[in-house]
Amino acid sequence: MAQVHLPQQLERLTGGDRVLELAVPDYRSLIAALEERYPGIRGAIEKDFAVVIDGDIINDPLLEPIPPEAEIHFLHRIGGG
Repeated sequence: MAQVHLPQQLERLTGGDRVLELAVPDYRSLIAALEERYPGIRGAIEKDFAVVIDGDIINDPLLEPIPPEAEIHFLHRIGGG
């Protein structure tokens, strides 16, 4: 199962959960699983966070496959121009 690391900024939505394991085939399924478990998290992630899968920042993750033993992190986006 993939290990998902949730940032401290999302604790208000996760009840303090920071690390969990999920068996999901792709990013879309990951977000759906997180939203089912933590209603409202999808909007916060899509608005404020970038996803890192196995050390690679994914710019357009919607259909990105997630290997079974992947490590996933959400990083707060940095604004700028």
